[in-house]
Amino acid sequence: MTERPAAGTARAVWDALDRVKDPEILRPITELGMVRDVTVDAAGGAEVSILLTIAGCPAARRIEADVRAATEAAPGVTAAEVIVGVMSTRERQAFIERVRGDRGARPQQFGPDSLTRVIAVTSGKGGVGKSSLTTGLAVALAQHGLAVGLVDADVFGFSIPGLLGLSRDGRTEQPTRVGEMILPPVAHGVKVISIGMFLGDADPRSTAVSWRGPMLHRTIEQFLRDVWFGDLDVLLLDLPPGTGDIAISIGQLLPQAEVLVVTTPQEAAADVAVRSALVARQTGQKVIGVIENMAGFTQPDGSVLDLFGAGGGRLVAERLSDPEHGTVPLLGSVPLSPVFREGGDAGAPTVLTDQADPAAAEVIRIAAELARSGRGLAGRSLGISPR
Repeated sequence: MTERPAAGTARAVWDALDRVKDPEILRPITELGMVRDVTVDAAGGAEVSILLTIAGCPAARRIEADVRAATEAAPGVTAAEVIVGVMSTRERQAFIERVRGDRGARPQQFGPDSLTRVIAVTSGKGGVGKSSLTTGLAVALAQHGLAVGLVDADVFGFSIPGLLGLSRDGRTEQPTRVGEMILPPVAHGVKVISIGMFLGDADPRSTAVSWRGPMLHRTIEQFLRDVWFGDLDVLLLDLPPGTGDIAISIGQLLPQAEVLVVTTPQEAAADVAVRSALVARQTGQKVIGVIENMAGFTQPDGSVLDLFGAGGGRLVAERLSDPEHGTVPLLGSVPLSPVFREGGDAGAPTVLTDQADPAAAEVIRIAAELARSGRGLAGRSLGISPR
């Protein structure tokens, strides 16, 4: 049996490391300059030196484990050792430039010319399941192969980290800070940011955020400017209920955003849901559809119990449709489901764990419709010019 030369084994290790991605940026660590050196001795023992962006990087253990597994699986390797270091200031700046490319100086990633489709999910009142629906849609869109980001813009009532399993036992996973750049955690293929990730060691279950308008505006602006989502197909925003400061700020910062309105079958909920959509229109945003949540509950005998009435979603869609803005469709009606609720409580979205559940199936269907519809290119710069 011919022994594989050390140089050839080292090349095989580099090839294997090309397939290891940073869990927050989702790009190969070799491309990001995170692999300092690879050496292989004559017996096939491989030593890989990697560089983390900062000391205490939240993704350190996962990166080290992925590097070790990839190295051990490379042809010719008999043993693997991973040496973990931290980037110097110069290496960190080079890392930031690699990540941001020529867009580093832009104050906002999702301006009017961005190819990312921005969808704000709003409701007139709280308690209609808006955050659960937003989470389900984000995960379902990611399952379609889209690059998805999610901003928890409900600063006072943040719940997205818990719904996605990023908050457990009173602790919430925090983003990684590299200089002024913030790298969001990734859950179920979705890049996520929430004010709940910036509370330090405070238990999010017993911590309240009490800010006024200017502070709220700056927070949302920072999420859109300093949090590096990379190239996204879709950015979802979970807005707070009502027509307050954040809804107005989103309209100012993202006037091109599309708006989904969530309501329940109750007529009272429909009335306030219409108001939230009208505020969005005042800032130039387009209402693309209505989702009715908490619709009829199917009982064991097959009959449907309308606990919250019926027809609210269709009523909102009809009131928002007019000759000036066109027809606003009712995209779907999501039934009440204990399984769907339990999945959110456990941080395990039911669109992944139980796709046969009626509520999960309807959310998956709505996500597929959104993925098909896409956002038009009319009026946007494509960054090219004819010769």
